Amino acid sequence: MSCDQASDVCGSKIAQGTQRQNVEEMSVFPKISLKPEVADFLKSVFVNKEVLAAVDHQVAECRFQKLLTCLSHPPSYTCVRASTHLAPLEEIRHKLGEELKKQQMCSSSAEEVSVQILPHPRIPDVLLLPVDGPRPVEPLSSEVVVDAQCGSAVLRGAHVFAPGIVASPKFMKTGDLVSVFSDLEGKCTRAATSFQGKRVFVGNGVAQMDRFSLFCTDKPAKGIGVRMVEPLYQSPSFDGVLPSLAFLQNLPSVVVGHVLGPRPGERILDMCAAPGGKTSHIAALMGDQGEVVALDRIRNKIDRIRENAQMLHLRSITAYCFNSTQAVSSDPAHTEGPPFPPESFDRVLLDAPCSGLGQRPNMGTTWGLKEICSYQPLQRKLFHAAVRLLKKGGVLVYSTCTVTLAENEEQVAWALETFPCLTLQPQEPHIGAEGMLGAGLSPEQLRLLQRFSPELSWEQTGTTALSRRADSDTIGFFIAKFLKG
Repeated sequence: MSCDQASDVCGSKIAQGTQRQNVEEMSVFPKISLKPEVADFLKSVFVNKEVLAAVDHQVAECRFQKLLTCLSHPPSYTCVRASTHLAPLEEIRHKLGEELKKQQMCSSSAEEVSVQILPHPRIPDVLLLPVDGPRPVEPLSSEVVVDAQCGSAVLRGAHVFAPGIVASPKFMKTGDLVSVFSDLEGKCTRAATSFQGKRVFVGNGVAQMDRFSLFCTDKPAKGIGVRMVEPLYQSPSFDGVLPSLAFLQNLPSVVVGHVLGPRPGERILDMCAAPGGKTSHIAALMGDQGEVVALDRIRNKIDRIRENAQMLHLRSITAYCFNSTQAVSSDPAHTEGPPFPPESFDRVLLDAPCSGLGQRPNMGTTWGLKEICSYQPLQRKLFHAAVRLLKKGGVLVYSTCTVTLAENEEQVAWALETFPCLTLQPQEPHIGAEGMLGAGLSPEQLRLLQRFSPELSWEQTGTTALSRRADSDTIGFFIAKFLKG
């Protein structure tokens, strides 16, 4: 049986009523476009010797091909982190429902879609909104082209903001119905009137600006350029919706905060904190009692962290523009701001810079193998600093939003060998899969790791699978939890 046939078998197992009922529906977009050298490297991760000793080559190949398809599509649920430090979950759920009803009433779309808001069964501050798609939407003759980042945002419920538009019809006026296409390779010339390069259709909308306002004024255009009325994937727009109570965040990113397990009164370090979603979650989980120190190298990202903290009414966050690889001080008397003396923190989160190959939707990357492989040395430098800054008996959580072994399981194997003081710990909640074979870790060690593998969501079956699907059909993500002895 070929991989394509195996893929069809895997796809046919998905239960009726889920967002994607078979492989053909998922294939509304092509698989993620990668440079050949990157595709070969990534394939070697999923078809490595340890994997092939455990499963048939065809099964491993099938999983890899499914991953390539999953990455180009959005997850089947939108995840909202509720600010339960400010209001009870049910109150936020009710308010969010009312706001989204208002949004529907103001929509120019003739089709009204009821919005479900589901509490997560195991995570007390998470609300889930099922995504409807891919929907049977037909392209129009009038076309607007947006950059890949904007196209990905549209697939997750956003309208088209003006800075993301790179081409529009020559005589486009406010109020025109237009189709929106995403430029996959970044080859569309800005202010073009048409584009025939590699692109994909993401839905139809109504122009909120004319072409002159978009491209022919001295000041860059701001605000919504196209309001989506027939998106290929239907999910609510959260622009300005309950900003202090409903925080859009990928489910695995919320899980990280709970796995870290912050407690009131502790001092906690978030080493690579921007834009501050995990930082603010840590502070909320502590009841805003204690200190959360957030570091990032980029100045304007620090401003974003502070804005998030202010919006969420969190006062325990202190943010510094600083390189975390240099965050350990040799002066034990130095206590104000970075660098810090060794063993200054009760818990450390190292959400490391990474190749980002788990992000969804992502229809293509122009990175070469050199860029993809450049993160492991930086992650290890950060790891050295993290271990030194952590108190004995403290917890270190390492996470990435990528799917490679080199940045995930191999880093765990390296850390356990390099730092005898570290031991792997169970994670709660543990809703992802276990770690992947290929880094020489034992079965017991792999079970303690948490790898979110969206390609495995295709294997969920039955009615109980609907709740599990929200846990598996996520971005690709990895979490490891260590205790320093």
